[in-house]
Amino acid sequence: MKDPITFLTFSSTETEEIGQRIAKLLQSGDILCLTGDLGAGKTTLVKGIAKEYTGINASEVTSPTFTYLNIYSGPYNLYHFDLYRLSSPEEFIQAGFLEFLTTKGICCIEWPDRLPSNLSLQKVSIHMEYLSLEQRKITFQRNYAS
Repeated sequence: MKDPITFLTFSSTETEEIGQRIAKLLQSGDILCLTGDLGAGKTTLVKGIAKEYTGINASEVTSPTFTYLNIYSGPYNLYHFDLYRLSSPEEFIQAGFLEFLTTKGICCIEWPDRLPSNLSLQKVSIHMEYLSLEQRKITFQRNYAS
């Protein structure tokens, strides 16, 4: 495991900008596991990642809370999951989502604790902490399989 990188942001605009910076650290096939409380800014961060990684306008990025998955196309695709409403880990498999974890694009997964526990993933962890109405602490860490 590499040492974590920590960012502090003081607005949603800054959170999106940090997302763009994080996108420059990513590699094709990365699986980003985004954790943090509701309203911590996970989707705002993904807006910046998608903008930098795919070239789309950040305003096109929305939370896939009710659909579970939004796909953003670009030179490489970005797969944005929000698993908050998933009723069971098996539902992830039954929906056919496993195939997206092995693509050449980037997977951004909000609420990764709802993934099947038996998945062996080489992932990038991003934890978002709500410090105040506008302030967030974002911790980025690349995890390597042992």
